[in-house]
Amino acid sequence: MSSRKGQRDAARVVREQLARERRRRRTIWVSAAAVVVLVIAGVIGWAAWSSQRSDEFTTPPGANAAGTGIVTGGGPVTVDVYEDFLCPACKQFEQTSGATLEQLVAENKAKVVYHPVAYLNRFSTTEYSTRSSAASGCAAAGGKYHEYAKALFAQQPPEGSAGLTDDQLIDIGVGVGLDRGSFGSCVKDKTYRTWTEHVTEDASRSNVTGTPTVKVNGQPVDNPTPDALTAAVAAAGK
Repeated sequence: MSSRKGQRDAARVVREQLARERRRRRTIWVSAAAVVVLVIAGVIGWAAWSSQRSDEFTTPPGANAAGTGIVTGGGPVTVDVYEDFLCPACKQFEQTSGATLEQLVAENKAKVVYHPVAYLNRFSTTEYSTRSSAASGCAAAGGKYHEYAKALFAQQPPEGSAGLTDDQLIDIGVGVGLDRGSFGSCVKDKTYRTWTEHVTEDASRSNVTGTPTVKVNGQPVDNPTPDALTAAVAAAGK
């Protein structure tokens, strides 16, 4: 009798162990399935968010087809200039090579696409890079992008500061011939802030890691001095 009871007890223990193992496996599979569902949902959500983020922006007049920069001139060679209005090296580039770019445009040798990126927000307490770039979009809408950009560099605030206020950005625009009413409203309403994000994200995807970055027909010019730019455009135009 005790032997049969022992066998029944042993069988019960085995059945309980098997049942626990089945429950454990079900839990693992359910958990794994839940993780897969969450991952898929996350990927779909990220794709939808990314698509929405890149599609929903207002492009200023004068931008290229991709909406990533403001075009000056119509020459056969494309010069892409990536600049941040808080970047001291960009100011220096404008002072040393800006006139060369203007001459290449005037001689119909190149078209210049200016990409005002917002890489240096961390060096401003008010996201000055973003605000000034968005304001430059407003200047483009008024047909004064290049004049406004030059004025921004001429009055560039120091890194680490709050940067210029929106009212100061508006005053600079008025100083280059923009209408205070329409330009001021554009700046205050942050009309081109989403465009600035688009320009910056596209630059990052294009492996632009710093400013100024200059490319001639897609090829980087490591030291974009006036002579180097002139030579690069001449070579690309052959």
